[in-house]
Amino acid sequence: MFAWIARRKLARRRHQLDQRYRALLAEARDLQRKGDIRGFAAKTAEAEAVAAQLDQHSAAGTDARAAD
Repeated sequence: MFAWIARRKLARRRHQLDQRYRALLAEARDLQRKGDIRGFAAKTAEAEAVAAQLDQHSAAGTDARAAD
C-alpha cells in the first residue's frame, strides 16, 4: 500500500549518491589538473566506493519494483 514511499526514499538516496559521485569525480579532475596525482588517486578511489553503493541501491530498486 505504501510501496511508493519506499520507492521515493530509494530514489532520493540514489540521487544523493549520484550527486556525491559526480562531485568527487569533479574534485579528482581538479586535483589531477593541478598535478596532485596522489590526491587524484584518493578521490577516485572514494568515488569508486560511492559508485559501488550506487550500484547496490540500483539493484535494490530493481528488486523492490519486481516485488510490487
